[in-house]
Amino acid sequence: MAAVREQLPQGRYGRSADQRADRKLKIVGVALAAVLLGVIAWIGFDYVGGQSLSAQVIKFKVVSDTSVEVHLEVVKDKNAKGTCTLRAQQTSGDDVGRADFRFDEPVKQIDRVVTITTTSRATAADLVSCQSD
Repeated sequence: MAAVREQLPQGRYGRSADQRADRKLKIVGVALAAVLLGVIAWIGFDYVGGQSLSAQVIKFKVVSDTSVEVHLEVVKDKNAKGTCTLRAQQTSGDDVGRADFRFDEPVKQIDRVVTITTTSRATAADLVSCQSD
């Protein structure tokens, strides 16, 4: 007795509809993955390349009950201009003073001591933000 085959012989009649659909899905998946990877790379490059300045507080010193001196370092493009905002805080975390530092010098790095006038004794000082014009 001969065994009865339920499937067609392989390779004789071409690809089945399921195999063609699988191939199309694979092509669409690879294309979408390539587009997604390109978008992620573009966003990352724009973010890293678009940063024209960075700033940090090097140190601060509480001078009195009404002032704090903050040593601020700004690294920027040579012709970039902008403003950095600094704040002084009490132990409780409440703000007791703010100061804006404007920079427009045509240099790449600025080291400056900025004095923040406070309403009471501060225990900390930090950089809130820096914006370029």
